[in-house]
Amino acid sequence: MKNKKLHGNVRDAAFSILWAVENKQAYSNLLLHQTIESYGISAKNRGLLTEITYGTLQHQMTLDYYLEPYLKGKVEPWVKTLLRMSLYQIVYLDRIPSHAVVHEAVEIAKRRGHGGVASLVNGVLRSVQRSGVRSFNAIADPIEKISIETSHPAWMIKRWSEQFGLEKTREMALENNKIPSQTVRVNTVRATVEEAIEMLESEGLEAVPSKIIPECLVITGGQPARTATFEKGFITIQDESSMLPSYALQLEPGMKVLDMCAAPGGKSTHIAEKLNNKGSLYSMDLHPHKVKLIKESADRLGHTVIETEVGDGKKSVERFGKEQFDRVLVDAPCSGLGVIKRKPDIKYTKKEEDFSRLQEIQIELLDQAAQLLKPDGILVYSTCTVDNMENRGTAERFLKEHTDMEKIQVSLPEALGIKHSGFVQVFPQDFGSDGFFIAAFRKTAAVE
Repeated sequence: MKNKKLHGNVRDAAFSILWAVENKQAYSNLLLHQTIESYGISAKNRGLLTEITYGTLQHQMTLDYYLEPYLKGKVEPWVKTLLRMSLYQIVYLDRIPSHAVVHEAVEIAKRRGHGGVASLVNGVLRSVQRSGVRSFNAIADPIEKISIETSHPAWMIKRWSEQFGLEKTREMALENNKIPSQTVRVNTVRATVEEAIEMLESEGLEAVPSKIIPECLVITGGQPARTATFEKGFITIQDESSMLPSYALQLEPGMKVLDMCAAPGGKSTHIAEKLNNKGSLYSMDLHPHKVKLIKESADRLGHTVIETEVGDGKKSVERFGKEQFDRVLVDAPCSGLGVIKRKPDIKYTKKEEDFSRLQEIQIELLDQAAQLLKPDGILVYSTCTVDNMENRGTAERFLKEHTDMEKIQVSLPEALGIKHSGFVQVFPQDFGSDGFFIAAFRKTAAVE
């Protein structure tokens, strides 16, 4: 930071993240951590910084709709970002006095622009305070109305409404704007769920068992990654729905398993726990720096069964040979539309043409996985998206192209309440987790 006066300034820090995201310099979740360090944001203010940054991104299109009647003529893009951020605090954060928000916005405008910009910012925000924001009822088209109300691009709302209906789409889009819950997975090789709860509570966090997954805990009152319980390998950070693939694999100690797209390692370490550290697990990913994360996680948790591997999943038959594995997990690259709650920028960066390109990659990976699997072995395909084309569409295409593979019932924790399903789609609103898809296949006897 050049300006020492800005050390610890939450709103200037939030603005700098939002402006960088606007210029496609990086994702908000990566910038947030860097900015906390560079601005020296105190522990007590980190929550506010996160809330302002993510909240402004989550409600960006709604905020622009609210601002539009108050903006006359062209406004510089950075000024628009500043107005959005300030309006977010006025409309959505009732614990911050509006006059303080306006004052901070004017100060940022003075530092980054000139007197004219500062008076424009002041005038717009004071007008909004006086007259309030307009209703969504003026929008006649139902797709556009949900799009503006929930701040999701119209093409996305249209696509989802065709796949799931308007009501379910609106429900999902509203859920995407909520603050995600913090969940951790207990390392059952080292501790029981009760012991992990006790450890976390002794460090001042509140831990409640998940209603769905026995080894999952929902955390409030602190950052689990900063605890000794985490550092000593009794827990790891993972979203609840991404714990499901390890159940679907139907693992038994001693099996030979491949996690084909394994980084950052949450599912691999879960597989290791289900194997009770007995057998062999190859955790593979394309990027060396990501594979390093898997290794670090495995070491922290004490999982000796994991062998990390830098490699392209699309060439994995070349690397391992055919019919080598009892189980293969393909947690494939996807559009990520199930994790909008955690990465709001995804809403604005994804394009409709991405889906067919992604499906080709998914099919290539599954084709390799089918060859790697031993007869009677199980292949699990999972994604963190909600899109039908990438989920059911990819799974059905794979089955059509592989007559030696059959769809089987997805094995899941009983509490999930899903019975006899070959394809499982979890929506963000189902139990407050990420959107997720799982399909399971078994390899039948070789086809001549």
